[in-house]
Amino acid sequence: MMKKFTPIRKMWCFFNVATLFFILSAFFVADPLEEDSIFLENQLVAHYDGSFAAGQVNRYELSVTTFGFCRYKRYFKNGKIEYFAFNFLKYKDADFFGRPERGLLYLRTKADDVIVQTYKDRGGDVDSMASFMIIPLKQVEAEDLNNLAERFASLRSTLQKQQTRLSLRGVKPQ
Repeated sequence: MMKKFTPIRKMWCFFNVATLFFILSAFFVADPLEEDSIFLENQLVAHYDGSFAAGQVNRYELSVTTFGFCRYKRYFKNGKIEYFAFNFLKYKDADFFGRPERGLLYLRTKADDVIVQTYKDRGGDVDSMASFMIIPLKQVEAEDLNNLAERFASLRSTLQKQQTRLSLRGVKPQ
């Protein structure tokens, strides 16, 4: 015999399905670091101006990691390699010089916090520090720049909160 689906059983089923949904959704909560880093990397790569030094640069790599690092590497046709990197914990602000068609994005840090390394240069390999990183961009509107600036600040803020939580637990941040 089949029992009737009474209101109590309906409520019990609904409660179980809702509980299952909330448990599963807890595993799929978006990580703000991941969201910001993916957005920033995608936007910087999408607007990257490869023609800026097309006669000299063979290829480039540009990434923003979930640990908050911004890395930019240029491979020149003559074999020279330039590498720039900084952590968004040290990010100060950004400036864009140019027109919407093309320009230069300056990512500034609080002090000399940008790692600059040069390999296979005529003058030899050089390691130094700088207070900014320059990324050539094209087809970037004011709204795009505002979105980038908001995400830069959001990424820095999230990293600072994460670092504070870790230090409160007695864990040494990376």
